[in-house]
Amino acid sequence: MEKTIKNISSLFLSYKKTAPDRIEKLPQSGSDRTYFRIYSQSETYIATYNLNIKENETFIYFSRHFKEKGLPVPCIYAINPETTIYIQEDLGTESLLNKLEKHGHNDYVKTLFQKSLAALAKIQIAGDEGLDYQYSLTAKEFGKQAIMSDLLYFKYYFLDTLRVPYDKQAMIEDFEALSTYLTRTEHKYFMFRDFQSRNIIVNQDEVYFVDYQGGMKGALQYDVASLLWQARAELSEEWKNSLLDYYMDEIDRHLSRPVDRITFVSQYNGYVLIRLLQVLGAYGFRGLFERKAQFLSSIPLALRSVKYFLENKRIGIITPEFERMLSLMVSDEIIERFTPPLVTKDTVLKIEVNSFSYRKGIPQDDSDNGGGFVFDMRGILNPGRFDEYKTLCGKDKPVMDFLEQRTRMNAFLNSVWDLIDITVEDYLKRGFRHLMINFGCTGGQHRSVYAAEQTARHLRNKYKLQIDLTHTNEENWVREIAKPGQHE
Repeated sequence: MEKTIKNISSLFLSYKKTAPDRIEKLPQSGSDRTYFRIYSQSETYIATYNLNIKENETFIYFSRHFKEKGLPVPCIYAINPETTIYIQEDLGTESLLNKLEKHGHNDYVKTLFQKSLAALAKIQIAGDEGLDYQYSLTAKEFGKQAIMSDLLYFKYYFLDTLRVPYDKQAMIEDFEALSTYLTRTEHKYFMFRDFQSRNIIVNQDEVYFVDYQGGMKGALQYDVASLLWQARAELSEEWKNSLLDYYMDEIDRHLSRPVDRITFVSQYNGYVLIRLLQVLGAYGFRGLFERKAQFLSSIPLALRSVKYFLENKRIGIITPEFERMLSLMVSDEIIERFTPPLVTKDTVLKIEVNSFSYRKGIPQDDSDNGGGFVFDMRGILNPGRFDEYKTLCGKDKPVMDFLEQRTRMNAFLNSVWDLIDITVEDYLKRGFRHLMINFGCTGGQHRSVYAAEQTARHLRNKYKLQIDLTHTNEENWVREIAKPGQHE
């Protein structure tokens, strides 16, 4: 990571003729790309590091093409010779999803959705003009093969994990029929492919788009389905219907003749289903196979969206085995399987999370049952060995960045959470009263503090539990570096 930051700094220096003030790594998203924010005087920039050169070339080409047409995407400022790092415009820190979570489903947020759909219609239709789809990462067009690929992705990474028997040949035949039906759409333009509220940046109430390197030629309906049916957004039926009408009004402004709305909506429903299942496949891969907690926690929401769709929408084609399996998949039993037990008014479980120093000993459990977990953090590189971190603790951002970027802390904690989640869920179901979780390191200041803080956050977010968090060695933390001759 230090080498990457050094290379970003060199590229920025060659572009701006001045060294950056600082570079900080941004939280990792679902992709393998790594993002950094560059600070230079009063300005900020985004740097992307990605070893997938083809993906970088696609994003850079699409960005420059769209920018030439005056579309709301970031400028690309500099690219290293290997095309593994590029620097782009920093559009801001707040996404449409952030705005929705902060303000709720009010008129202001609905206006932002309308602006997003108006800009989407423009980037789809105006952006399509003159675009060389040879740069597309996978298929040049979202046709039958691409739809089949999404359905099979869902089948392998989610449906098959349920271990529910089904007629595989009949299922493939249904996939073929649905794919053929959806490729017969009249309007095919640029398809964003991952058009969701997290990829829409809001800056001074104007919207901008990022993360469109997966784009290809495809049906207009796919992207609007992706946005309006995003599980995290939880848009009401009234919002979905009115925003779809708004979007159709917008595309009519850009097309030579209005769309046939009955046919358009029927195929839109089909793409809603495809998108919901593609997202479930992604959640299955990232959550069930890669064990990433945020994706696991999104599965119940996605399943409820599919359930609502099946109960209220029609796609204009009959697929018997597929529909039978979908009905089983959204049963209460399956949804409950992926829904972690949450706190209720009857919950008595108290969880204590502690950081401690092995020099002082493991915290004593004074509860009736005893037991719990003790995790030794001394196998993780200690930031306290470096002067710049000695007087900081695991709650300070420089230490957090060090542990996340230069150690295997993330892998360690993911394994820890796999273990403790089993116990927490069992204790919640059985009405147990107490669980202690301890993290120890040499001084109880850096690694154990970070691990305790992140574990408390994980348990609060996943189970809505109240956590008693204590840093037991805080009074002995190093507050200043010892001078030569002093005993440290």
